[in-house]
Amino acid sequence: MCLGIPAKVLEVHDNIGKVDYGGVIREANLSLVDAKVGQYVIVHAGYAIQILSEEDAKETLELFREIAEVSNRS
Repeated sequence: MCLGIPAKVLEVHDNIGKVDYGGVIREANLSLVDAKVGQYVIVHAGYAIQILSEEDAKETLELFREIAEVSNRS
């Protein structure tokens, strides 16, 4: 199974951006979206595939945290 993970865009240089996955910084290709610094994007396989609202991004990240918490208890 593959997941698209929300990330906050920190920097943009040409079509490459530095994105933050809740403290983990990686590069992502932004050529498929018109993302700006401060926006959230869904990243799949190294490519930003969709821009999403901050509210939706934070809600999704919270759900991932809850899933991880429950999984770690098992």
